[in-house]
Order: sequence, then C-alpha cells, then structure tokens
Amino acid sequence: MLLVLFCAGCSIVPTTGPQGVDVLNKSEGGQPVSVPYALVKVTPEVVQTLGQYIPRLSTAFADRSPPKAFRFGIGDIVSVTIFEAAAGGLFTSENGVRAGNFVTVPNQAVDENGNIAVPYAGEVRAKGRTPTEVQADIVGKLKARALEPQVVVSVAQQNTSLISVLGDVRTAGRFPASPSGERILDAIARAGGPSTQGYDMWVTLERSGHRASVPFGALVYEPTNNIYVLPSDVIYVFGQPQTFVAVGAAGASASAGQGLYKFDAWRLSLAEAVGKQGGLNDSLADPSWVFLYRGETREVAARLGVDCTKFVGPIIPIIYNVNLRDPSGYFLAQNFEMRNKDVIYTSNAASVETTKFLNFLRTVMATANDPITYATNGLILRNTIQGTGSATVITTPTQIQ
Repeated sequence: MLLVLFCAGCSIVPTTGPQGVDVLNKSEGGQPVSVPYALVKVTPEVVQTLGQYIPRLSTAFADRSPPKAFRFGIGDIVSVTIFEAAAGGLFTSENGVRAGNFVTVPNQAVDENGNIAVPYAGEVRAKGRTPTEVQADIVGKLKARALEPQVVVSVAQQNTSLISVLGDVRTAGRFPASPSGERILDAIARAGGPSTQGYDMWVTLERSGHRASVPFGALVYEPTNNIYVLPSDVIYVFGQPQTFVAVGAAGASASAGQGLYKFDAWRLSLAEAVGKQGGLNDSLADPSWVFLYRGETREVAARLGVDCTKFVGPIIPIIYNVNLRDPSGYFLAQNFEMRNKDVIYTSNAASVETTKFLNFLRTVMATANDPITYATNGLILRNTIQGTGSATVITTPTQIQ
C-alpha cells in the first residue's frame, strides 16, 4: 500500500494533466518548471480586484469629455463673407445692384502655412483657430478701411477633423467630427451600423497611438464605455468569437467535456463556463482543484499580491485556483469573469490516479504470471496423461486447452 500511494502520481500511468498538488508545489518552487507561474487562490478580494481591470474604454482613455470647438486644419475649405454697414464702402459701391452690403470671398483651402488670404487683410492665420477667432482677426485688420465691417467665417468642407470608421460596417469611411459631440455608437451608426449582429463583434478605438478593444455588447450594456469620439479617432469594428478551452476531468465522461467553446455572449462567468463544458466529471474530478490559466499584466499581478520580481516581461503567467468543493466557491465562480482565450483545467482526484496505478500493477503481474501458469498446467496435464499410459504428448498451449 505504501508503494501504491508513493507511485500514485508518477508519470507511468496516463492522465490528462498535472495533479493539483503538483500545481501547488511547483508554484512554490518545489520543482523546476519550464515557464514560471504564480498560483492565486480565488477569494472575494481577488474577484473584486479583477473586476476593476475588465477591459473598458471608459478607463482605457483618460479624455472622455466632449470634443472642443472646431478648429481649422491644413486642407480645410473656408468660406468668408464680409459685410459693411452702408454702400460705398471698401467692398461695395453706391451704384451696386446686389441686395445687401456684403461680398463673399471665393472658398479657399487653408494653405501649408496654415493661412488664408482675405482681400485688404492679407494673410490671416487659420490653422488651430476656431471660426470665431478667425472672424475677429479679419475684422481687426479691416476696421480701419471698411465701413463697420462684420465677417462670417464658416467651414465649406471639413477635411482634417475627421473620424474613421472601418471594418465590418455597412458604409466604412471618414466622417466629419460633429462640433456638438458624438459617441462611439453614434459614429458607428453614421457608418451604417455593424454588418452582422451577434456576440462576436468587437470594437477597437485608436487615439493618439493608444488602442483599446471591447466587445460590442459592452458599449450597449455599459453606457460608460460609449465615450465621446474626438477628431482623428479611428474606430475598427470586427468579428472575433470569444472562446475558452476546457481540459482535464470536465464533462460527463473522460473526453466529452474537453474542447474549445465559444462564449456565445459578450460576458461569461467562470460558473457559466463550467456549465458549458458539461460540469465536472463525477468519477474523475477533484472539485477543489479547478484551475484557470491566464496571463495578466504586471500591474494586475502586483495588485493580486504576486511577487513580480521573479518574472520577466510585461505579462505574468497566473493560474487561478477555485475550490468548488467549498459550497461558497460557486458564488465566487459566478462573479469571476472569463476572458477570451482562457484555459480551464480540472485535476483528477488522487483516488483516480491510485486506481490507475493498481490496474497497471495488475496488468504487469498478470502478464508475468501467464507463462508460469501455462507451464504449470502443461506439466500437470502431461504427468496425468503419462500416468494413464496414453501415448499422446501435449506440448502446445492449444493442446493444453
């Protein structure tokens, strides 16, 4: 029995993965591993900490305020109209037949120097200014020559303050940013909306070299994610199923629960994932050793109490352990949110490995005993036959049978 218990976890018997005690011992440095990892037991504090780091656009971008007033950029087409208080001024004559004392300057683009040209005002700075600021500058340059001039400056064609919406939308393109402010869903709606409806749609927002992605459902069900878009933002809509892998003692049989599963929802808890894999195998699984494999950033790992000095790189391999033998463990699993590409592994119970080893010993002993049994039975039969005076000599196993 001591030999059996000692060899129960050895590598000579087949298994679907490591024993729970092996995961625990190797995480504590008991044995060398090819990739170091940290073992974190799932507790209410761990679930609460991870909930603060769920991918959200509301936390990924610091600037969530509405866009500021429109400002001209190089290439924008500008319209300028100049009004005077009475006829006979700088731009109008007393004999003019045009109704109103105004003149419209031909539309022009902001040049590479950021300026526009206005008659009798010369070069006027437009880049980085609002229409109101350009108006005031023109009035200031004309008031000494024109009759109480008033100026109206507007955008004839917006070519710089644009928002790009790409990917799986019905009408991809670049759209002028609205001065009143638009949110991400508004911009996607202007592009015709997603080309397909489902749980597999993702939305990526790129702004000033920073990029973040969330499921499309996160914009709908969590309004805080539906932040304002700003000029030059790029929105990319794409389809990518969220999946997780289940291995080990999962499902009703040894292999029925193992495989690749889709979320089929924009959010999935660990308890729901265990249900999708068919639960735990009642004849194999140890409910106290349910593990979830995931890579976390150094910031998250540090918040979880992991000593990050032992690891190299920005991503820390972490194995989460939830004890489903504890009745309250299912509450933790219900609040533990799955992430795309997670791996759930359920270890076999120690008794299963012991049973496998006993069967292995029984096979070895039976194999070694078969030749002895054949030889003994043949000798007994031969002596019996010779004792009766028979001339038949049985020498093969078939004759013995």
